Amino acid sequence: MYRYTEFDRTFVHARAAQYRDQLERHLAGQLPEEDFRPLRLQNGWYIQRYAPMLRIAVPYGEIASAQLRVLARIAREFDQPDPELLRRAQETQLALGEVPVPGGTPVASRLKFGYGHFTTRTNVQFNWIPLARSADVMELLASVNMHGIQTSGNCVRNITADALAGIAPDEIADPRPFCEILRQWSTLHPEFAFLPRKFKIAINGAREDRAALGWYDIGLQLHRNEAGELGFRVQVGGGMGRTPIIGTVVREFLPWDQLLNYVEAVIRAYNRYGRRDNLWKARIKILVKAEGQRYIDAVEEEFTRILAGGAAHTITQAEFDRVSACFEAPSVRPLLKDLRLHEIVRADAEADPAYDRWLQRNVHAHRDPVLRAVTLSFKRLGQNPGDATADQLDAAAELAERFSSGEARVTHEQNLLLPWVHQDDLPELWAAARKLGLARPNIGLLTDMIACPGGDFCSLANARSLPIAEAIAQRYQDLDEEHDLGEIDLNISGCINSCGHHHAGHIGILGVDKDGREWYQVTVGGADGSDLSGRATPGKVLGPSFSAAEVPEVVEALLDTYRRERIVADGRLETFIATVRRIGVEPFKAAANAVRSVERELA
Repeated sequence: MYRYTEFDRTFVHARAAQYRDQLERHLAGQLPEEDFRPLRLQNGWYIQRYAPMLRIAVPYGEIASAQLRVLARIAREFDQPDPELLRRAQETQLALGEVPVPGGTPVASRLKFGYGHFTTRTNVQFNWIPLARSADVMELLASVNMHGIQTSGNCVRNITADALAGIAPDEIADPRPFCEILRQWSTLHPEFAFLPRKFKIAINGAREDRAALGWYDIGLQLHRNEAGELGFRVQVGGGMGRTPIIGTVVREFLPWDQLLNYVEAVIRAYNRYGRRDNLWKARIKILVKAEGQRYIDAVEEEFTRILAGGAAHTITQAEFDRVSACFEAPSVRPLLKDLRLHEIVRADAEADPAYDRWLQRNVHAHRDPVLRAVTLSFKRLGQNPGDATADQLDAAAELAERFSSGEARVTHEQNLLLPWVHQDDLPELWAAARKLGLARPNIGLLTDMIACPGGDFCSLANARSLPIAEAIAQRYQDLDEEHDLGEIDLNISGCINSCGHHHAGHIGILGVDKDGREWYQVTVGGADGSDLSGRATPGKVLGPSFSAAEVPEVVEALLDTYRRERIVADGRLETFIATVRRIGVEPFKAAANAVRSVERELA
């Protein structure tokens, strides 16, 4: 993983010290809230429904075991709400009622604390840290080169990439050096600190798009032209929210050394022409959709001016080599082990059907044939998707050190991936992960769902996400049934901001508000751009919204329809998304509408 430099360390420590001064002046009444607010936001501190929320940047998902241990300490020592605050918050959430589960236990909101939450953009969030202790947390993060800089605000946010970056067998080129160059260039960029709205960039270096490029403000796909030269296909103007739009390809081939110059042109044109009069129309996707070719022409004109002016941000080979050298692959060998004990562990594992399923679902191919990448599943009954307790964060750090050269990666799907596992160590890793509850073989399956914190924590949310996720997970705990259903992306958002990426889900669930009550809009057929899902596209709405009580039954009806309609193709059962594409949305819409059980206005 990236080796931080002395400059990196000095930078984050200076920023932490600056924030402490700002916080102390604010708490002393010397810095009014209206002046302090943008300062805390620029460091990742939000004020949510009940308490502050900290968002910590994990650039392109890479995280070291030492960093996981610091996150565990933050969860254990700082993510602790005032008891009276927690009591009032819990009463408020319980008043919203339970979500019934057909044949199961109704699910109510149970507010938890002392954990970190992995997000779809590979950040980590905490929901209960008192603001008065926030500077202590910033200094603790700086001790392991972490921070919350630009995880909020109208600026360039955390740069993301494929979780298999640098290790995927189908990789054209490693995107991580380019991610790091972009990160260094964009952090505290004076021209782009106050854009019309937040700005998100993703890079993919593999043949398969595992970074959901079409859904980003800028999506960059590495590829080679006919001459064999490395460059990027550039998409601009993707995004979710009220108006889901897939990014427009504005350049089929951009030489790699012109990356910063061209991105600067894209953002300059947006900064100049983007809407600032309407929050909902301020994202770059609205500008690109409205202006079309005129926007592309403006970018090209700006790029031409940048080149004519000396192209100051052209990436030299020396600079690329310097950054690339910070990503030296570790030397991985099998663990030193008692061979007799190893054979016992291996034999036990191979005799257990769950191990074979784990190998199929949680273990991934590696560019090095003796290595594997292994996903630790943070999707299990009783805990919210993507949540990791302090003990689990410590345990994940231990697994990373024992089995993956001290490195893990936060994935877009809200799990942790170990990228440097020797194939001979798989039985021991499975046994250790299983004891921790992190070896459920459900990666890519229904219960490996994406869900935002929703109305239990977020002040922007219209409805709760977490009880809905728990109700669905409770219904589908039978691994035989889940494996029979096959690969399904189920994504849940608590509001139109789409932090749960519901638009891209094969089944998407969106919380909406109607007359102060929670309702849920359901979509089918969304895609993130991966090989399984196909070309990135938003799902289609299945009519009026459903009550919370109806959502688990709607999901069951959709899956029953799939089981009834699927066919065998090329010797394999057709996937859910393939069935949707073949027969269309109407059969699923009819099945969903058939389970409506209450009278209501169209929502």
